[in-house]
Amino acid sequence: MEPQWVPSAADIAGARVTDFAAFVTERTGAALPDYQSLWQWSVDELAGFWGALWDYFELGARTGAVLVSNEMPGTQWFPAQRLNYVDQIVRQARTDRPAILGVDEDGSVRELSWAELIGSTVAFARILREHGVGPGDRVAGYLPNIPEAIIAFLATASLGAIWSACGQDYSAQAALDRLGQLEPKVLVTADGYRFGGKVHDKTADIEALRAGLPSLAATVLVSRIGKSLPDVVSWDDVRPDLDATEIETVPVEFGHPLWVLYSSGTTGKPKGIVHGHGGVLLEHLKALALQSDIGRDDTFFWYTSPSWMMWNFQVAGLLVGATIVTYDGSPAAPAPDELWDIAARTGATVVGTSPGYVLGCAKAGAVPRRDHDLSALRMVGITGSSLPSSSSLWLRDNVGEHIPVASISGGTDVVSAFIGGVRTVPVWPGELSAPYLGVALDAWDEQGHPVRGEVGELVITKPMPSMPVRFWDDLDGSRYRDAYFDMFPGVWRHGDWITINDHGSITVHGRSDSTLNRHGIRMGSADIYQTVEALPEVAEALVLGVELPEGRYWMPLFVVPAPGVELTDEVKARINAAIRTEVSPRHVPDEIICAPGIPHTRTGKKLEVPLKKLFQGAELARVVAPTAVDDPALLTWYAQHSPPK
Repeated sequence: MEPQWVPSAADIAGARVTDFAAFVTERTGAALPDYQSLWQWSVDELAGFWGALWDYFELGARTGAVLVSNEMPGTQWFPAQRLNYVDQIVRQARTDRPAILGVDEDGSVRELSWAELIGSTVAFARILREHGVGPGDRVAGYLPNIPEAIIAFLATASLGAIWSACGQDYSAQAALDRLGQLEPKVLVTADGYRFGGKVHDKTADIEALRAGLPSLAATVLVSRIGKSLPDVVSWDDVRPDLDATEIETVPVEFGHPLWVLYSSGTTGKPKGIVHGHGGVLLEHLKALALQSDIGRDDTFFWYTSPSWMMWNFQVAGLLVGATIVTYDGSPAAPAPDELWDIAARTGATVVGTSPGYVLGCAKAGAVPRRDHDLSALRMVGITGSSLPSSSSLWLRDNVGEHIPVASISGGTDVVSAFIGGVRTVPVWPGELSAPYLGVALDAWDEQGHPVRGEVGELVITKPMPSMPVRFWDDLDGSRYRDAYFDMFPGVWRHGDWITINDHGSITVHGRSDSTLNRHGIRMGSADIYQTVEALPEVAEALVLGVELPEGRYWMPLFVVPAPGVELTDEVKARINAAIRTEVSPRHVPDEIICAPGIPHTRTGKKLEVPLKKLFQGAELARVVAPTAVDDPALLTWYAQHSPPK
């Protein structure tokens, strides 16, 4: 297989990661002629690498050691250092470009200057202090993806308080399952949002949420749809101090909590994953500037929601002086290619989306390069699930052959990626280009031996500073250890199946706990989806490998037909033939079942593991919490199906 994109000499020479490599060579004398050698140095010399990052980005005087030990969990990073995440954003302030472009579904674009961002942050921090918020207190957001959410986060962080948020597509109960764990002092919310041409009034949910949060001292309300609530502070009272050039920040320890993100919560209350100021700052500077090559000339637009770690990742564009784009609305309304229209209207240079959206555009016959001015675009980012090679090639042919596709894989756990793109490395269809710097990534078999060219568990053998500081309310650390270190003590097992290929790229096959193990041959579900969901007759699919008593194995494929398509025997035969020829004859499903829909977590991941446990005999209430599912009604339909006797 040939690469679909190869960096030019100019790409390599002008890349920020090349400049960083020269910086390291000058400091250490290490010979770093290419990305692979730089990556190897970064994991061999862990303290040297993260210390060099601190110095390269001029974050101030370093105090004390970079790390105390390499042991996981429990590594102590920069134990003597004090800082605040927000300080780096203030350093990037400028007058020649906006900080944020806030796009609404009605097509309007609101520009927020750096002066307005800083002034509004100062003003909102003042309101928080007036309501007793200080270091360690929690501020909760129940908001769409709008500029006010970013201002509220920055004001919270500047005080050393802890931010946590979810989008308004969550019900009041789903939001309470998450935010209620934190006993927040202040709730920042909006009266509603627009999606797909519909207005969603959230005032009733807000009242229910407030009733479940007795710790609240205040609620701040952003008006989006013209509704009102009693006993709130209006966002209109957040009058930006346009004379402010600084934000008075509280210096905190390197590991002081910055925010709490959440696991999907499919089998109980979501785990609150706590990340620290310093770890996030370093990781996001590395991921944005060195891996994604995003800087002060860029406009960065990733379609996301405050519920998803990619919202936090996009905010990091401000750390490198880029303009970021927030969007409150559907990426596929009024037309399937609306996301590309927004990219054109905002002059986005880096656009991020999901494999599902790309496939939807392909099936709709969209040709973004023809219908939209994407002349500013120079990279497309992809995450959420594995990107099929066919979709990667579709992006090449319909968005631009000169535009690299940076498919990334990581997670909420580290609020970043382990694997992804880099400006100096080729892109192969369906593969992720390289491990990120400082990520000691490997593929291991069940005995803990490295494997190459075959499927293995994704493991991280050395710590990263953005690994969780802790889980919320996990007083003895047992839930944290069980989540990542149960299989290989002292080594992070992420729960993904990967193959490290001979040219250094990585193929991600899906979650290892939902792996298809047919006749002793293991395969990730992503391999099936790449083939089946590319068929015009299929809207979406879900495949499961269910181990049953007496050594039986049941492998059903649930299919949602495309509009107007009936799942006839002829269509099923085409699906089976595609799997047989393009994937593996061993992984043709035992049966194909027409389904009314595929249930997902709120962040878009298919519910493979909970449904597998359901079919193995577990009670529905024990395997999945309805509030964690995008369409809970589908669970009843699946619960009515059972494996063959």
